[in-house]
Amino acid sequence: MPATISVKTGSRIDMIDITSQVSAQVSKSGVTDGICVVYVPHTTGGVTINEGADPAVCADIIRKLNELVPPNDRYRHMEGNSDSHIKTSIIGSSVTVIVENSRLVLGTWQKVFFCEFDGPRSRKVYVKILKG
Repeated sequence: MPATISVKTGSRIDMIDITSQVSAQVSKSGVTDGICVVYVPHTTGGVTINEGADPAVCADIIRKLNELVPPNDRYRHMEGNSDSHIKTSIIGSSVTVIVENSRLVLGTWQKVFFCEFDGPRSRKVYVKILKG
């Protein structure tokens, strides 16, 4: 069974750094070497890996996604969140990270981000660590 991380989002669109929570699950698993799969089971929320040192990076990603997929367009979906579904499809619902020496193998500036596109909400993120 995968571990569950709970994420509370505060705005309609946001990127939340969950790296420390994912790392905690790796430590808790006892796996020294393997892979870590981070999966979001929501159709309007995703996960990505990107730079976490400069908050302007997330702001730029959100701005560009809003330009590419504006909230109000000629969508046929009736719930009013079609842009959220499309943004999630662009970002994706999972990432895989190598685990080595009981740690996530991420680049110097890389962080794991939960991406909210239809908040604010309480969300779940599943983490599965597989022994290599």
